[in-house]
Amino acid sequence: MHRTLTAAFILATLAGTLATAQRPIKVFISVDMEGITGVVTNEQLGPEGFEYQRFREFMTAEALAAIEGAREAGATQFVVADSHGNMQNLLIDRFPIDVTIIRGGNRQLSMMHGIDSTFSAAMFIGYHSATTNTQGVRAHTMSSATFAGVYLNGRAIAESGMNAALAGSVGVPVVLVSGDESAVGEVRTLVADVEGAIVKRSIGFHSAATLTPAAGQALIKERARAAITRLRDFKPHRVNGPFTLDIVYKSYLPAEVMALLPGIERRDAHTIRYSAQSLRDISRFLVFSTAYRSDLTP
Repeated sequence: MHRTLTAAFILATLAGTLATAQRPIKVFISVDMEGITGVVTNEQLGPEGFEYQRFREFMTAEALAAIEGAREAGATQFVVADSHGNMQNLLIDRFPIDVTIIRGGNRQLSMMHGIDSTFSAAMFIGYHSATTNTQGVRAHTMSSATFAGVYLNGRAIAESGMNAALAGSVGVPVVLVSGDESAVGEVRTLVADVEGAIVKRSIGFHSAATLTPAAGQALIKERARAAITRLRDFKPHRVNGPFTLDIVYKSYLPAEVMALLPGIERRDAHTIRYSAQSLRDISRFLVFSTAYRSDLTP
């Protein structure tokens, strides 16, 4: 009887170990554009820019580099969220057939739409620093034209901070960030051991000392491989609720109009506050704040 129980215990333990070993390593990759190697101005960032089409190639190549590095270290599944501008920048025909692409705007979780507890890791590619950061190429939070500051629970946040918290809320750690030194530094204040691929160094808002695209892609691939190799080292970044979101507008008029909504508190001439119990609701409000216009038509 004792031997039977012992054998059964050993078999159960082995089965559990094999199941754990065979569990897919799913990676969620959010890809912005301001932090892509070589990006310094609007000329690279939108369809009207003379370099935009070329930099779509580089953006796509950096996402692919992250996939290649992670796959070499054992990652098995990938979801890539196009997270810049109209969210239709990545050249989706360049991706392997087993990769899922999230694209298009007005997504409830915005740059992190599709993240859930089944993922093993999140990676931020092409990220930039917050609008309150005095350094950093194209430093802004959500809307460079509209917001002068975004604060979660009283703390200034970048898009990376919000997105790391959203990942953390479902138990997923951020393991890699690429961009300039300010973008990487901001994530490291939240996740000290995150792998960082610094592909350029800020000179000013519209200037940088940059790697070549090939060098940037090689660095991202290397760091992605390293991140998955030491996946067990990372912990999710969790922010406890309830939550307050303060948005500081560059103009007083948006604050005045937004304060007409029920539940919105106007803190001063340029600042509103929204309170919620979940980060998902905070994200939905941020999407609304950046997407709504009175002249919207079908």
